[in-house]
Amino acid sequence: MQPALRCQPYCGLVQELTTGPDHSPAQVRVIMKCVLDATVFFSDYPVSGECYTTPSVVAELVDLKSKCRYDLLVAAGLQVLLPDAHELSRIRATAEKTGDRPVISGTDCDVIALAGALGATLFTDDFAIQNVAADLGIAVQPLRQRAAKKIAWKYRCSGCGRYFKTDGECPVCGSNIKRKLK
Repeated sequence: MQPALRCQPYCGLVQELTTGPDHSPAQVRVIMKCVLDATVFFSDYPVSGECYTTPSVVAELVDLKSKCRYDLLVAAGLQVLLPDAHELSRIRATAEKTGDRPVISGTDCDVIALAGALGATLFTDDFAIQNVAADLGIAVQPLRQRAAKKIAWKYRCSGCGRYFKTDGECPVCGSNIKRKLK
């Protein structure tokens, strides 16, 4: 058998074509490209294919189990990559648009940006990440939770009932502005 040839990624999948001695196609194997959120390292969720994560996710791994899981995945080919700065600004703008900006962390933005840049499937249980990724057309694979439905948020003052664009303190009555489903 000849070495495997790789085709361009499509929706997080990479086709690997193995050729026979006469260079005819012998076997086609589809490999999933995936970006892993910290949830994967805290659970025993099985992953395979070309796996990636970010340095900020690695920094969140503090317990022995998650560090051991990380070491196993690195030995299996996991790559740690930094997301592109332009992609990060696009993610933050989308999070602002979807209303998830107050609850989405820098690490969350990193994994979404990396998945978008690589055309990979994002493995996460975080609903805010899933909501932003869905708005960007990034494929998401939930691990232990149900898949999040696309959510639009509104912000309402708990005191006077007025609506605002973001959470915080109401400029009218001083009460807390809370995030609610539309």
